[in-house]
Amino acid sequence: MTNFSKPSNLADWQKAAAKSAPNGDVNALNWQTPDGITVKPLYTAADTADLPHTDSLPGFAPYLRGPQATMYAVRPWTIRQYAGFSTAEASNAFYRKALAAGGQGVSVAFDLATHRGYDSDHPRVTGDVGKAGVAIDSVEDMKILFDQIPLDKVSVSMTMNGAVLPVLAGYIVAAEEQGVSQDKLSGTIQNDILKEFMVRNTYIYPPEPSMRIIGDIIEYTAKNMPKFNSISISGYHMQEAGANQALELAFTLADGREYVRTALAKGLDVDEFAGRLSFFWAIGMNFYLEVAKMRAARVLWHRIMTGFNAKSPKSLMLRTHCQTSGWSLTEQDPYNNIVRTTVEAMAAVFGGTQSLHTNSFDEAIALPTEFSSRIARNTQIILQEETHITNVVDPWAGSYMMESLTNEMLEKAWAIIEEVEAMGGMIKAVDSGWAKLKIEAAAAEKQARIDSGQDVIVGVNKYKLSKEEALADQPEILVIDNVMVRDGQITKLKAIRARRDAAAVKNALQALSDAAAAGSGNLLDLTVKAMRLRATVGEVSDALETSFGRHRADTQKVTGVYAAAYDQEGDWAKEWDAIKSEINDFAAKQGRRPRVMVSKLGQDGHDRGAKVVATAFADLGFDVDIGPLFQTPEECARQAIENDVHAVGVSTLAAGHKTLIPAIIQALKDQGADDIIVFVGGVIPQQDYAFLYESGVKGIYGPGTPIPACARDVLQQIESAFKA
Repeated sequence: MTNFSKPSNLADWQKAAAKSAPNGDVNALNWQTPDGITVKPLYTAADTADLPHTDSLPGFAPYLRGPQATMYAVRPWTIRQYAGFSTAEASNAFYRKALAAGGQGVSVAFDLATHRGYDSDHPRVTGDVGKAGVAIDSVEDMKILFDQIPLDKVSVSMTMNGAVLPVLAGYIVAAEEQGVSQDKLSGTIQNDILKEFMVRNTYIYPPEPSMRIIGDIIEYTAKNMPKFNSISISGYHMQEAGANQALELAFTLADGREYVRTALAKGLDVDEFAGRLSFFWAIGMNFYLEVAKMRAARVLWHRIMTGFNAKSPKSLMLRTHCQTSGWSLTEQDPYNNIVRTTVEAMAAVFGGTQSLHTNSFDEAIALPTEFSSRIARNTQIILQEETHITNVVDPWAGSYMMESLTNEMLEKAWAIIEEVEAMGGMIKAVDSGWAKLKIEAAAAEKQARIDSGQDVIVGVNKYKLSKEEALADQPEILVIDNVMVRDGQITKLKAIRARRDAAAVKNALQALSDAAAAGSGNLLDLTVKAMRLRATVGEVSDALETSFGRHRADTQKVTGVYAAAYDQEGDWAKEWDAIKSEINDFAAKQGRRPRVMVSKLGQDGHDRGAKVVATAFADLGFDVDIGPLFQTPEECARQAIENDVHAVGVSTLAAGHKTLIPAIIQALKDQGADDIIVFVGGVIPQQDYAFLYESGVKGIYGPGTPIPACARDVLQQIESAFKA
């Protein structure tokens, strides 16, 4: 028998490890996460000796090891595909095919016009209809969306927050007309408005009336839809906007606490509704911390709900859906994204998710194709059928490292939650802008770490393909004819309005407005009545807006965070200083600094990229203005002229660039300001570059473009405009 030498204690290991550690320092092997958690290269029994809950079992409080006793050993997680393709007809065909191929639920992505409560014929949404999701204007669209999908058997998840009342009501009425009563409906409506004010920005009304809507939905579904989840409290969009795992965890649970308080204020008993609250996490490439985050989340939610005197186990256990990260996907070397999604899916499974969506590898380039969606779906099927991962409940239990990380994540998040409580709760933290700025600072820091090479992204800042290889590697993309989709929706809207009882619709909408103003009645109940009469999504939203108003967010930016990552030695630090020097030279020659306005056009509220660019450009020495969200091209051009900027930078993530970018260039020309240059960043397929350049764009910067390189190019374009 072979005798293997082994260290007798930790000190012996440290001596052995020091021989190969940098400068003989074992602590140099530690990794400091963006959350401020130190991950060591070695964990021992001493690290878990005093930790709570490590002897707990799955299915038992505080649910550290999972909400169900047998987890995937009896029933694997539900496979969902989050999708919406231009029209209800196209989306329905996709859902039916996905269900036939192994999908187990439907997850609906709506277009931005629908999210923001506009009908497709509204002049503010010309570039948004059918882009980045399905256009829904009425019950008739909903009926087509779920045609031949038995809603008493298939659960439906709908990502909707702003226009949540008409969309949920439209689903209810479509099911009724399919012959399915409300008590048989299962699924989830996101209905998480606090997150929208922080990151995703598809809100409509101010915070206070928005919280009233949430309370009414929780009340209505508790009484009429016992199998339906009334809210999906979402951290996903926080992480996609830049939050680290601790911020995502803390802010999401703090949001959940506010929603419970809102429901209790309606007079409901906590156990009457809490069992139908669900959560939604992003799963990125920080593998260990993602697993730890989900385990910690269940313990913390149990702690929060115990504080509300919840008694039912269903009220005390956190159940969650997960989605792999869209932000981690790269335009460069896109087939690497299949590997990224697989790794992230495994983290979700090891963390104990109840359902999962896996992103398609081409989503950093354009909307997913049927081909890429099939690979994404099969990723989950392979994990369920071929790996035997499902045979073991919480395989990380007892791991010295995982139990330690879970506890550290728990403590880090709880400290943030207590900070929020000291402010007066999450509504105050959101309303003050504090929570949003915390996320934006984390996003700027992360981008700086990537641009400076401190964080490696394969194919982006290391192991890059040659230009020729990169062009040859571009996959086919899905192209949506926005004009055709919008024209079709307008035709349907005209037909609906022509054949409905106009007087009855007007009375139903007036009743909704009156209830909103008076604080009486249940707004979902009244919306269901209006949608039965064929009121539209836009009309319901307008009826509420007459009482509630539309929310206008204050635009702020963080400063100094991006620059701090460059405050070190190295080639990239020298490049940073060189660009700052060039900007100073420009200011000396021209009598002022180069001035840039960073803008979002249309209804795309995803502003991570815009805010990070604004922060970095300001740190470099540009004068930077940030346009308000949801501008039309004409409004953006007017503000650019009034602010006397040299350039307008448009950030686009919602596939509306071929409509909106030429429109702003034309608007500048029409107002006599065609000397203002326009540059574009975001998710833009390579195939569209030529069209945009021909339209007059001076620079295009896709995902993965280092911001200093973008800044230098913009500066050169501004200087060229002066010489011309």
